[in-house]
Amino acid sequence: MPMKMPRSRLLWVPLPAVALAMALWAAWAPLPIASRDQVFAIPKGTWAQRMAGDKVEILPSEIRLTLGVKDVLVLVNHDDVPQIFGPVLMMPGQSFKLPFAVASSYQFLCTAHASGQMTVIVDPQPKSPWTRLWWRIGALARSARRA
Repeated sequence: MPMKMPRSRLLWVPLPAVALAMALWAAWAPLPIASRDQVFAIPKGTWAQRMAGDKVEILPSEIRLTLGVKDVLVLVNHDDVPQIFGPVLMMPGQSFKLPFAVASSYQFLCTAHASGQMTVIVDPQPKSPWTRLWWRIGALARSARRA
């Protein structure tokens, strides 16, 4: 008579196979590209809050983009006053699109920040399966930190 394995042990047998299948999918599946725009908005009243002494952080001090995936930075000014980003003056209600074609780290003057500057890091497009896997893991980690 064959010995029966307890049900609880049977549940653990497929877990490594499932984890391996997920890792292979993450490495080989193409990256989703619904839109290459990464949109950030400057809310109405930001300048007034800052002038009142509030420490308002509406945009991250560092924005990460990835070539071929999310490589167009879009800033929208909903505030009542003009905002400066790099060499561009955005009037109230205006938006600004900045596409990136080279992976690098960029520093910009930004009046929406208390520090007056913002860093945009553009990562290269993950082309190999392993770089796609690590890119997906990094994206998950960054979204978990924001939540």
